[in-house]
Amino acid sequence: MSIFIREFILRLLKLFNVFLITMPFAWGWFNYYAQHIALPFYDRGNWVVVALYAVLYMIFGRVYGGFWISLNRISESVYSQALAVMMTSGIMYVVTVLLERQLPNIWPVLAAFAVQLVLSGLWSMAAHVAYYILFPATKTIIVYDERQGMEKLIQDYGFEKKFTVIKTLTVEQCIANIDLLHNAQTVFVSGVHSHERNIILKYCVKHGIMMYLVPRIGDVLMSGAQQMHMFHLPMLRVGRYNPPPWHTIAKRTFDVVSAGALFLVISPLMLITAIAIKTDGGPVFYKQRRLTQDGKEFDVLKFRSMRVDAEKDGVARLSTGDKDDRITKVGRFIRKVRIDELPQLLNIIGGSMSVVGPRPERPEIASQYVKEMPEFSLRLQAKAGLTGYAQVYGKYNTTPYDKLQMDLMYISNPSFWEDLRIIFATIKILFVPESTEGVAEGQKTAMK
Repeated sequence: MSIFIREFILRLLKLFNVFLITMPFAWGWFNYYAQHIALPFYDRGNWVVVALYAVLYMIFGRVYGGFWISLNRISESVYSQALAVMMTSGIMYVVTVLLERQLPNIWPVLAAFAVQLVLSGLWSMAAHVAYYILFPATKTIIVYDERQGMEKLIQDYGFEKKFTVIKTLTVEQCIANIDLLHNAQTVFVSGVHSHERNIILKYCVKHGIMMYLVPRIGDVLMSGAQQMHMFHLPMLRVGRYNPPPWHTIAKRTFDVVSAGALFLVISPLMLITAIAIKTDGGPVFYKQRRLTQDGKEFDVLKFRSMRVDAEKDGVARLSTGDKDDRITKVGRFIRKVRIDELPQLLNIIGGSMSVVGPRPERPEIASQYVKEMPEFSLRLQAKAGLTGYAQVYGKYNTTPYDKLQMDLMYISNPSFWEDLRIIFATIKILFVPESTEGVAEGQKTAMK
């Protein structure tokens, strides 16, 4: 079977998921909501509503990775699709409120959601089986230099069904005999310098071998290069973070409006949190010096989640996670669901932070990172954010080098739509324990 046919079948499988998830909503709409709207639609209008649901679900499904069959475990696929359904159903419920001009019965929505969860689980199990029939594990070779451990990552993340590692080579072994890659269908290249990497890349492209590359800092900076011609030569122009004026204005406007609106909506929750923290004794809030754009220092505002004397020795250190005895009982909960971050909305309104951007780092910890990795300061090209690319796709204890690369991926390609995607994707990690996993005992930073 050709790759074209297999890819086509895979797309049909994903479209079938959209059909399955949309049908419970369609049933609820035609049998209940369509009969209660103020100005009833003709049949065509009702189908437009159903089509709108399908389109929104596809958008949110892509944002949350609900269709990444090979990259998700079954449970992750169901979780991602459930989030997509919740977001889509929430928007459509608001649409229904506007059409009915009253608060409609929510039980049909909840009943549809229960059915959608079951269908999502059944589809995810069937889709995983079908995927690995269509795309059996590929013969994989790992080539590494300064960065080892790719084989362990493949095992830890359950990718053995996708990649069968037949050989692990140092870059010296690979370059000395490049034909060692000949039998591979997939090659992972990790921590390899540009000269040797380019030799491997050209060989893989020439022989139709899929190559996965763990980038270096220079690669990420080049990802935002502008293609142009000069002197009758192809050129790539790379410079410092400099988004167009309309992007800066739109981003700041969005920051003020969204942070202000959210602050008003969640103020009751913040009041309850403040009362709960006060029962532990000590202040409700705490300020901490952080770095934002161009290395400027500001005081980040958070709900206090640690004991008042957490750093009585004067040493700045990251949390070790659930095992950290400095965290209070209330603090443990508000950290898990990110409530401790909510006062930063005031930092956003004040202009020292943005909704989306690199995590604001402490000056003491950042200086330690810069000693080991001078490029770490490059992440200060953009304003610090409440959430960001590294916060969504990394973890609390992700190494500074990897966080830097993720931040630079964001900085190198500024986009308002990317900001929106990161904001929606942030919801996905709120209840994922891995995202708040602390550093190891005895570590003050995430440097490894």
